[in-house]
Amino acid sequence: MARRADRLQSISDEIAASGGRAFAVSADLSEPRAPWVVVESVLEARGRVDVIVNNAAAFRLKPIGDFTLDDFDAVVAVNLRAPYFLVQAALPALRKSSGAVVVNVSSAAAVMYRPNQTVYGLAKAALEHMTMNMAAELAPERIRVACVRPGPVRTEFYLGAEDSDERLRTLGKLTPLGRMGEPEEIALWIWHLVDPAAAWVTGAIMSVDGGRILGPPGA
Repeated sequence: MARRADRLQSISDEIAASGGRAFAVSADLSEPRAPWVVVESVLEARGRVDVIVNNAAAFRLKPIGDFTLDDFDAVVAVNLRAPYFLVQAALPALRKSSGAVVVNVSSAAAVMYRPNQTVYGLAKAALEHMTMNMAAELAPERIRVACVRPGPVRTEFYLGAEDSDERLRTLGKLTPLGRMGEPEEIALWIWHLVDPAAAWVTGAIMSVDGGRILGPPGA
C-alpha cells in the first residue's frame, strides 16, 4: 500500500513475475478515513488480515519556531494516527487470525535529540510507546505487536531523487558501522518478527541501525 498507484502496480507485477502473490491498494494515509478504506479493500479481495506492517512515514525538518499547525498535523497523521487506526480498523479480522502480528516501523530519531526533528522524533517515540501499549492490551487475544527501529537506509526517503555517492558517504559516516543500511536488512527483521518462530515475542523494539543511536563514530 502507498499513494502512487503506478509504482505499486509495478512492484506488484514484479512479485507476481517471481512467483509470489501481491495485491496493491493505493491510499493516502494522511486522510482520516484511509485506514478503513485500506482494510475494507483487503478484506474484499482476500477475505482476511493476518499481518500489518506500518511502514508509511512523513518527514519535515524545521526549527521549532517555523513549524505550523499544518506541518505538525501532517507528520503526526501519517506517523502515528494512521498506524493506530489501521490496527483498530483491522482488529475484528486480526482476532480471527491464528497468527496475527502488527509490526510498526519507527526510527532512530525516536531516541535521538537533534535540531529540526522535534515533531518527527516525537511521533516516532509515540509510535514506540503505542507499540508497547498495544502489545500489552492485545496479548490476551494472541495478537502480537512489535517494532523495528531503523537508522539511515538507502531509500528515496533518505536520499531524495538523487542517489549520489556523496550522500551515501555522508549518511554512512553517521553510523558506527560506517555505512547506510539496505532495505532488505530492515525487511529481514520485519520478517523475523512476523515469523511464527517468534510467537513468544511481543512488545519488542528492535534497533536495526548500524549503531546509529550510539552516536557518530568517535563521538
